[in-house]
Amino acid sequence: MELRQLRYFLSVVEHGSMGKAALELGVVTSALSQQISRLEGELSTRLLQRTSSGVVPTDAGLAFWRQAQLALRHVDNAALAARSARLSGHVSVGMAPSTASVLGVAFMQAMRERYPDVRLHMVESLSGYLASMLSARQIDLAVLFREEPAQRWSVISLLDERLFLIGAGDLDGMPAGASVRLKHLGTLPLILPSGTHGLRSLLSSAFRRAEYAPNIVAEVDGLALLMDAVRKGMGATIQPGAALARPENAILSSVPVAERYATRPNMIVCVSDDELSPAGLAARVVLADVARQLVREDRWPGARLRQPNASRNVNTP
Repeated sequence: MELRQLRYFLSVVEHGSMGKAALELGVVTSALSQQISRLEGELSTRLLQRTSSGVVPTDAGLAFWRQAQLALRHVDNAALAARSARLSGHVSVGMAPSTASVLGVAFMQAMRERYPDVRLHMVESLSGYLASMLSARQIDLAVLFREEPAQRWSVISLLDERLFLIGAGDLDGMPAGASVRLKHLGTLPLILPSGTHGLRSLLSSAFRRAEYAPNIVAEVDGLALLMDAVRKGMGATIQPGAALARPENAILSSVPVAERYATRPNMIVCVSDDELSPAGLAARVVLADVARQLVREDRWPGARLRQPNASRNVNTP
C-alpha cells in the first residue's frame, strides 16, 4: 500500500468521480482507476461502487476512508514536524492532586526537555471534574481512575496504586505494623474526601467488603488541606502512596492497607486518537514514560505497573 493510493482514494471519494479526481491530481483517469483497483486487490475488498453518475464508497470503503484520512493527517503532521525540526503546538493535561504530587513536575520537566516548543497547560482538579472537562473538550488528556463507558475516549491502562493509612506517629490508635486490615482500624478517627470524590467511592466499597464502619470525623475535598489536618494530629487518612510524595508529608507514619481490593487504578484517558493533536499524542507518550520510570525507580510509593497495552477507544454505545 502506498501513500499516493490513499491520496487518490480520498480524492475520488471527495469528488464522487474518477474523472474529476484525476483532473485535480494531474493524472489520467486510467492510471487513477488502476491504482484504486490495486488498492482494492491488496485489501481483498471492494472500496468503491461504480454508478451511472459516478462512484460512491461501499461500507468497507467508508470505514477505510475514515482511517485513511487519519493516517494521512498523521503523515502530513510528521512531515511538518520533521521540516520544522521541532514539534510545536499546545496541549492541556489534567491530574488529580495526589497524582500531581508525584507526577506533575516530573512530567513538565520531561516535556520541556523533549518538546520545548510545545506549550503545556496543566490542570489540577478532582478526577470527576477532569472527566467532565475532558468530555467538554476543555482538556486533551488526563490521568483518571475509572472509565466512563459512555464516552468516546482513548484509554491506556497505566498502573495500580496501593492505599496507605497515613497519620501522625503519636496519633492515638495509629497502628505500627507492616500492614493493617480495614476491620482492625477500630475507632481511629479518619479524615476522608467527601462522597462525590472517586477515592471515597473506592473506600466506601472497600469498607463494605471488610464489614467495617469507619469513624469519619471530617470530610475534606482538597488534598493540601486534608494533609494539613492529618499533620496536626486531627485524624488519620487513607490515601494512595502518591500523597506521600510531597516533602512536608515525610514526617507522617504510613501503613499499607492489607486488602488487595483496596487499590486505585490509574489510566491515561484522552479524546479519541483521531481528535488528538500531534502535541497531544507526544504528551501522552511522555506521560506514560515518566510514570513508568517513577515506578521503576521506586519514586511512586505503592504503585505497581500494569502490562503496557495499546490505547483503545471507548465508544459511545
